[in-house]
Amino acid sequence: MIRDKSKSTSKAAPAKSGKPSAPGKSEKRVITVTRPTFRRERALIKRGVWPVAGCDEAGRGPLAGPVVAAAVVLDPARVPKGLDDSKRLTAERREELFEEICATAAFSVAVASPARIDRDNILRASLWALARAVHALPEMPKHVFVDGRDKLATPCDCDAVIGGDGIVASIAAASIIAKVTRDRLMCALALDCPGYGFEQHKGYGVPEHLEALDRLGPSTHHRSFFAPVVAARLKHFPLPTEPDLFTVDAESEAAASEAA
Repeated sequence: MIRDKSKSTSKAAPAKSGKPSAPGKSEKRVITVTRPTFRRERALIKRGVWPVAGCDEAGRGPLAGPVVAAAVVLDPARVPKGLDDSKRLTAERREELFEEICATAAFSVAVASPARIDRDNILRASLWALARAVHALPEMPKHVFVDGRDKLATPCDCDAVIGGDGIVASIAAASIIAKVTRDRLMCALALDCPGYGFEQHKGYGVPEHLEALDRLGPSTHHRSFFAPVVAARLKHFPLPTEPDLFTVDAESEAAASEAA
């Protein structure tokens, strides 16, 4: 009997079992990043709701400098191309879009100082600045989209959109206005307080900033209750130890010895 070599040597195709591939043979996955759209704003416009604003802030995480909030009402006929979450843009592209937004949209900016952050905490100070930015617009909007989980204390309707700076065009525009404004402000503070490198890291807790903070101590622009600032303040300005009832004052003891 002669065997068919073509059948004996051929290998059957492996059946699809639905199990993950073996180690070392990872499947290629394509991650698509979508840009913010004007879809939500346009849906409100079709219902007769206008103006519609987007709000965002910059500077919640740094150890120094203010929180800067912005509110933007885009012109539906002139929405700048390339709007995106400010963190996904280069500094050069942010500057370009900043100028375009300023030229085509209504916008406002509000600032929460380090003193307000120390007094209210960073979340409350940020929400206060965002609400102030909305009220500072040339015309009070009928609806506001704000980045994050928390709605704002405004007389108009407000929707909080988690990750909104990557979803809603108006919020993306506000994130660019807030980021560029704060970056410029931190460069100005660097001239007032040289040595900390504000013009480079914009107040964030990078190693260079932490080293300068440890070496120089806190400036008037640092947020007093952020942990690294507290540690630096205690190092440079240690709290005086208060004597208890049993502590003997050296001068008093010497005076008592002389009197005896």
